[in-house]
Amino acid sequence: MSQTFLPPKWLEQLCDPFAVLGISVTADDRQLLKRYHTLAKLLHPDGQTKSSNPDQKLATAIFSHLINPAYEQLKNQHKRFNAIAMLLSQARVIKQALSSDAITEEIRQMSAPEAELFYEEAIACYAEAQYKSLHQFYQVTQQINILNLAYLQLHKPYLSLPEEPLPIISQVEVKPVELTLSEKTNVKPVLKNYAQRHYERAIEYTKLTNWTLAVRELRDAIKLEPNNSDYHALLGFVHLQQKLLGMARVYITQALKLNPQDSLALKCASRLKIKPGENPNPKSIAKALSIAALLGGFRDGKRSQVKC
Repeated sequence: MSQTFLPPKWLEQLCDPFAVLGISVTADDRQLLKRYHTLAKLLHPDGQTKSSNPDQKLATAIFSHLINPAYEQLKNQHKRFNAIAMLLSQARVIKQALSSDAITEEIRQMSAPEAELFYEEAIACYAEAQYKSLHQFYQVTQQINILNLAYLQLHKPYLSLPEEPLPIISQVEVKPVELTLSEKTNVKPVLKNYAQRHYERAIEYTKLTNWTLAVRELRDAIKLEPNNSDYHALLGFVHLQQKLLGMARVYITQALKLNPQDSLALKCASRLKIKPGENPNPKSIAKALSIAALLGGFRDGKRSQVKC
């Protein structure tokens, strides 16, 4: 099949192999191979039937002329560094244009760890939708490319590359990138509150009565958002279920201090016989919270991590 079956601009502009495959620029060999196998099952001509995929020719063309070359490029370590260097160069050239992109602005306001998590989750979100509709494939892939460029520009501007010169870089033509794709596609990464994510997991573990994992998730949530009464209330409830009444009392008291109307905390307070309006000295509650966290560390078998 000739390449002319694909729209010319696809072959011209989809030059980011990471975006074509729907993986991050930090993906390792295992992730690369896993994604390639997933796409092979989905698009390879041997697995296509007219009944299962009315766009068989388009799927085969994408796999043969875009996915295969991208995979061949990235599985070679030297070529992979070339690809990253090309993207770094492109990110510097279109720096001003990227600054107006909504996703770039979100990443700009994040710390490096938050950006790492957001970037990986956004890539996963786009990758899930990338090949569901082959006619939307171009827009989604271009948006992944913009995400890659924004991430490299803001958080990896001096990404470590091999000391050996890469002459191919000087020969690469930097192609323009469309920056209005968010208006053309409904596929958008979901901006997550990472403390909330821990809290949601804790709720699921609580439903399963897996108290140990629920405690672990809630501690992580509280580290990120120490003033959220919901997190303290649920942790107090979990400790109550574990019959750790002292620790339960500490967290329920803190939850009510943060929000006197917290419904879960009020229910637990009645069982713990915490008086309405009871509000310990701030220093004593802080000390109690520290002790509760320390005791929890011993219970989780993490004594070796506690420095006396």
